[in-house]
Parts: sequence; C-alpha cells; structure tokens
Amino acid sequence: MTDFETDYLIIGAGAMGLAFADVLIAESGAHVTIVDRHGKPGGHWNDAYDFVCLHQPSAFYGVNSMGLGSGEKDQFGPNSGLYELASGAEVLAYFDRVMRNRLLVSGRVRYLPMTEHVGAGQVRSLLSGDGGHITVRRKIVDATFLKTSTPSTHIPQFEVEPGVRLVPPNALPHLWLEAGPPPGAYVILGAGKTAMDTAGWLLNAGVAPALIHWVTPRDSWLLNRLHTQPGQEFFHEAIGGQLTLLQAMADAADLDDLFARLEAGGIMLRIDPSVKPAMFHYATISRGEVEALRAITQVIRLGRVRELAPGLISLEKGEVPVAPDALFIDCTASAVTPRPCEPVFQHGLIMLQMVRLPQPAFSAALIAHLEARGGSDEANNALCAPIASPERLEQYPLATMANAMNQFAWSQDKELRAWIRDCRLDGFGKVVAAVDPEDADKRAILEQFPVTSMRAIANIRARFAPAGADQRA
Repeated sequence: MTDFETDYLIIGAGAMGLAFADVLIAESGAHVTIVDRHGKPGGHWNDAYDFVCLHQPSAFYGVNSMGLGSGEKDQFGPNSGLYELASGAEVLAYFDRVMRNRLLVSGRVRYLPMTEHVGAGQVRSLLSGDGGHITVRRKIVDATFLKTSTPSTHIPQFEVEPGVRLVPPNALPHLWLEAGPPPGAYVILGAGKTAMDTAGWLLNAGVAPALIHWVTPRDSWLLNRLHTQPGQEFFHEAIGGQLTLLQAMADAADLDDLFARLEAGGIMLRIDPSVKPAMFHYATISRGEVEALRAITQVIRLGRVRELAPGLISLEKGEVPVAPDALFIDCTASAVTPRPCEPVFQHGLIMLQMVRLPQPAFSAALIAHLEARGGSDEANNALCAPIASPERLEQYPLATMANAMNQFAWSQDKELRAWIRDCRLDGFGKVVAAVDPEDADKRAILEQFPVTSMRAIANIRARFAPAGADQRA
C-alpha cells in the first residue's frame, strides 16, 4: 500500500461516516479518504439479520444529498398507513449507491474497504496485511465512537453447555437448509428491538405463539412510530406529539408520573400493560407490532441469563425448563456500547456523536456542515454538545433537555437555522415552515412551543437532573 495525503481521514463507512462525508464533499473542496473494515459501505448493516429494517421512516435516514426509499406509505402489515421502513437490504444497496454515485464520482474521495486504521494515520489491509501511512492535512474523523454491537458479532455474556443450539437471528431464515424436525421451542433471549423483530418474524412465519418463550430481563418503554411521521398530513401527530411530550416533561411530578402522562398521550407504548417498564432506548414501534407481540404469553422475567443447558435456562432469579431440543436465539447484543461523551471538535480530530437523539445521520451531517463553514472548535462545540443515549429511565428527561438546548442554540444561528430547514434528514423543519399563516389550529400549536419548552427544561432541572451534572452528557 503506497503512502498518500488527504484532507480528512474518516474512520468508518457506516451511516455517520457517510453522512459526514456527503455534506463535507458537497460544501467544501476537501479531499476525503474513508477506511472501513467491512468489504462494502454500510457499517453494522453488513452484519445485521436478513429481516432487519429501520425503526423510523426512511425519510430520516441516510445522507443529505440522496433520498432513501420511494416516499410511500406501507399498505399492509403492522406499519400499514405509516411511511415505509427501509429493509436492511435496501439500506445496504442505498449506501452502495451513495458511495458510487455521490462520493467516488466527485473525484475527491478515496475509499479503502477491508482496511483498518491502526492509529496516527497508519492503515493496514485486512486482506494482504500491507500497511501504509496517510498524511492527514486537516483532521481525522472518528465515525466509530458509537460502537454498534450486532447479534452476529458479539460474544454472549453467559455460559452455554454442550448440546445447546444457540444462534443469532441471522440464522433463522436459513433453518430450511437443515435436515430433521423443527425445534421443539423457540427461546428468544433479550428484551430490545432485535428481540422484538425476531419475535415478530417468527409469528409472521407461522410459528405458534405457544412455541415461543421470551426471556425479558427488563421491559421497555417504546416510542409510538405514529408520532415520528413526516408530511403535513401527520402534523398533529408529529409536531403536536412533540408538544404533548414537552407538556408531560413540564408537568410531571416524578418518573412514574412522566411516563404515565406520555402513555396517556399516546407518545409511549408498552407491550404488557400490566408490567412496569424499567428501560428506554428510543426503540420505536407501531401499535400493530405491539398487538402482534402481545400474542406471546410465555414471557420469562427472572433477570439476565446466566447459563443455558439442554432443556434448562438458568437466570439471575431462578431456573426455567424448556424443550430439550429448543432453539435459543441470542438477541442480547447492545445496539450502542455506552461510552462517556467527549467534545465533538478536538485538535485535529472530530469525534462523531449524536447531537440530536435518536438521529445519528442528521447529527453527523450537521457536524460536517459546521466543519465545512469553518469556525473555532470552541464555537462549533457550543453548537453541538454530544448527547448520551439513555440507558436508564431517569436519563430520558435529561436527553430530552439536551435535545432542546441544542435545538435552541441552532435556532439562534440564522445560517444554521436555514441549513437545518433545508436538510433532508431533519424531517420536521419543512413541515413547520409549510404551515399556512392562516391555519389558526396549527399556528396555535406552534405558538405554545417556546413557553412549554422553557417550562419543561425548568421542571427537568428541578426534578430529574443531578446537582452539578452536565445535562447534555
């Protein structure tokens, strides 16, 4: 591998790395080099299970310069009536087009797949072992800070005895290749969106609910996808829903009261109404999906798995027998590995993180715009304080406040405000801008936002923020 020079070295060709590169190429004359360990663009989507799809509408995902999907609504299934959700295969094909038709054709992008960054501009081919040095004239951009763990690549954190069949969700669509009778039971391990996707896939494939066991260490609050829809026809659900959320934040006396208000307002959903959820990771779901998942009644709530043996699950709070020939499906990988936030702009380095939850692509695009327009690291950091994804329920109000604080900072910057309004990945800016001044109903909703936001931030600080805590971290 020969040595060469570049302005920006982007480590990672996933959603954030490509979204950053797309805006930087469009808004500057910089030369960019992208290195990634995978053989094609798309990051963790290369390792995902076949039936994976986006949680939120395709309109909010990808890169700014190229739309994802057809912009149509689904006509059947649990997402019927809502805007389409791109499948994993569609996302990978999309990112391949982005690389070929947007980035490489510019003549200012060099792409090195199957290559790892060893450090300080030193790279190494994973196929040949050859190394090289890239002289970086401007900055290194780390697009791997939010490390995504997938079921097919993570290592289970429990013991597995010989004779146990444990597979990732990736294996399910290929079970038809195996000889012999089907499993006597399907045991889903994990409570996150991957587990929900897996349960939904099994049900849709014709597996009887009685054959499905679901090990759920903690139940989760879930965002109602109805309130994340783009388009004027969903103004009251999307924009009005944000107002409902802020009102709940402004009036809640404690966490239980907050989530009760959000559930009553239709913002939050839960699969089992009789069980109090203990986590929230911004997983987004439709009411149709919730109704389908409620058909599974053999839900095991005895904590995390400690050991799997043929016919037996050992958990933190007890043991549960299952069929000796049960198929265990590992959905315990954490989507995002928790890490303390760092400043986005550092000397010679940009650490891509989310500055609006839960939108990684928009966050990376906005950071790239700030880099392209110039300004000091200090000034740019003031406009994009990173926000940690919630791990516990009490962190959700703080994440909401951090979102609001960043949004307020952007609203005070005229140029940035205009850029966000025109950004494809923003989703709601155009909806708000298109409201007819004569539409009294919609104007009344918009006019409530300033005061309600201030009330919400004040109440979050008073009731949910630890003393002296950095609210955006």
